[in-house]
Amino acid sequence: MLSLHLPSIPDLKIKIALIINWLHSNWTNILLCSLVVYLLVRKNITIQFSLNNDQLTSVAPTPPPPAKHSISTSLVSTKTNLTKQQKLQLKYVKRFAKVAQGEMHKFGIPASITLAQGLLESNAGKSPLASKNNNHFGIKCFSKKCKKGHCSNFSDDSHKDFFKVYPTAWDSYRAHSKFLQGRRYQHLLKETNYKSWANGLVKAGYATDQAYGKKLIRLIESLELYKYDEVI
Repeated sequence: MLSLHLPSIPDLKIKIALIINWLHSNWTNILLCSLVVYLLVRKNITIQFSLNNDQLTSVAPTPPPPAKHSISTSLVSTKTNLTKQQKLQLKYVKRFAKVAQGEMHKFGIPASITLAQGLLESNAGKSPLASKNNNHFGIKCFSKKCKKGHCSNFSDDSHKDFFKVYPTAWDSYRAHSKFLQGRRYQHLLKETNYKSWANGLVKAGYATDQAYGKKLIRLIESLELYKYDEVI
């Protein structure tokens, strides 16, 4: 039969007293060790959480935002089966679309009207007047005291057919905008519809060709130039 040897009560009291005395003497060390252990455990949890989070991110990455397109490429007509002339016209539109829109915001002339007039007057930039004089709108010179290089004559029909020479095509566009600020065309500035503008230019005497307005509208609709009036 087994017998258990338990310490006597006095011995047990002595051992408890010694333990309490040791704890009392070393409580700062015990507290410091406990704090270190706590921080190590907490840091390990944080590292594991961070690793798990990175793994989740790599599995399901955030999709990139959609690419933004510039005005000149996103609005150009996407029609197929274009004629050679239409391709030439769209190339011209792509070149001067932003210029026309800038003039629209500054002077109130629809970009579609400016582009259509430029296309019609300059034959999509290929006329001698446009290629040599940078004059895209057939603006004439009525000055009697012209300096050298100020204007030139492209017609033998009349000695009065002198057209202005511009340093750049942009200068021609700005001159066109200022020309339409004149008293004859001021009433059109309150209009935003390209059809009202096209027909209004004819009524105001911009061109002697009575079909001029219809030609502008046909260009605007076939090349979808009205889209450039909608961009703010």
